[in-house]
Amino acid sequence: MSSTTPTEFALPHAFQAAGVACGIKSDPAKLDLAVFVSDVPCTVAGVFTQNIVCGAPVQVSRSRVPRASARAVVINSGNANACTGQRGLDDARWMTAEVADRLGCSADDVLVCSTGVIGHFLPREKLAAGIPRAVDDLASTPEAFARAARAMMTTDTVPKLAVRQADLDGTRITVSGAAKGAAMIGPNMATMLAVLVTDAALSPSEADAALRHAVDASFNSIRVEGHTSTSDTVLLFANGAALRPESAPAARPVASRGDARASDQPPLVPPPLQQLISDVCADLARQIVRDAEGAGHFVTIDVRGLRTRQEARRIAKVVADSALVKTAIAGNDPNWGRIVSAAGYAGVDLRETDITLRLNGSLLFETGSPVAHDAAAVSQSMATGEVHVELDFPLGDAFTRFWTSDLTTEYVRLNSEYTT
Repeated sequence: MSSTTPTEFALPHAFQAAGVACGIKSDPAKLDLAVFVSDVPCTVAGVFTQNIVCGAPVQVSRSRVPRASARAVVINSGNANACTGQRGLDDARWMTAEVADRLGCSADDVLVCSTGVIGHFLPREKLAAGIPRAVDDLASTPEAFARAARAMMTTDTVPKLAVRQADLDGTRITVSGAAKGAAMIGPNMATMLAVLVTDAALSPSEADAALRHAVDASFNSIRVEGHTSTSDTVLLFANGAALRPESAPAARPVASRGDARASDQPPLVPPPLQQLISDVCADLARQIVRDAEGAGHFVTIDVRGLRTRQEARRIAKVVADSALVKTAIAGNDPNWGRIVSAAGYAGVDLRETDITLRLNGSLLFETGSPVAHDAAAVSQSMATGEVHVELDFPLGDAFTRFWTSDLTTEYVRLNSEYTT
């Protein structure tokens, strides 16, 4: 398999998308309603926020996945429909029913996402006017895909799209994804949404396993300020359309290679297809961090040499969440003491002499002792906006990678004014 990234952000076979403005946002010209539709019934799986305070759309969509008969997801931005009680649940289900009515399918085969301000009821009258227009505007073009991605945005400055293609067993497979997110990013499957669509064939259990594997190394490995949102949702739709002529009736998803509920082992997804899904998720996750509110630095944190991946992730997460580390990076300050001390309070059984730190390739701290280095040169390398933190330990072979951003005064300004 050789994977490629198309120059145009193409949708897979038999998928369509649309993005329209229906007036939910304060600026009525901004796109705020997106729809992604499979022309044929398809498999869908989902991963959602672990925050017990979660939006009505999360509750509705979570109850409908995984399944083999899905057709669409409808997404609004500008209003999270979270902490809205029974009315919020009624509104979320109503949105799916409105889309289903126009597609000629069951409301249970339509999922829903919302993102924006918490605690406000959805304006049904605006959505009632916008949903028919969105369905009428459905198209399979890159432009339609881009409009749907833009309609998902809240404080994002750019739409986030990713596509990977490869030949699998002689068939060209496409995996495409759109995401939104710039703050409230501490995914624990922040505010972040992502929709992945593929013309590969997957059973519900396969799609669920593939998505969870991909999310663990992507959306669950990014941090902005560590805040897990009420609305986090990642969905994967797989319609199998690449394996049959588009004019043919819908095929059933391929039989499961294993049932995760029947054994301790997740179903086996073909590695080349898993790689495509994982690559799209990782690309979108990195785009979210690069668009973090007010951020001036993109930070990669590699933690190596722990006994388990869980230990490595614990250290990476603590470093990524540290306000002192993030502000030092914002000031291009190679303050290695903040990074080393963060690793020390991560709750992992280690000694100070186990820690070695490199920053942008420069060795700053080795096996418990500081190393002479050119601080001005390291600072200058950080000023490029790209920062690589490498923490090495002698305790094992486990490795993890996290991505985060710095913490700036602009971030504070943006979030202090969010609802005012």
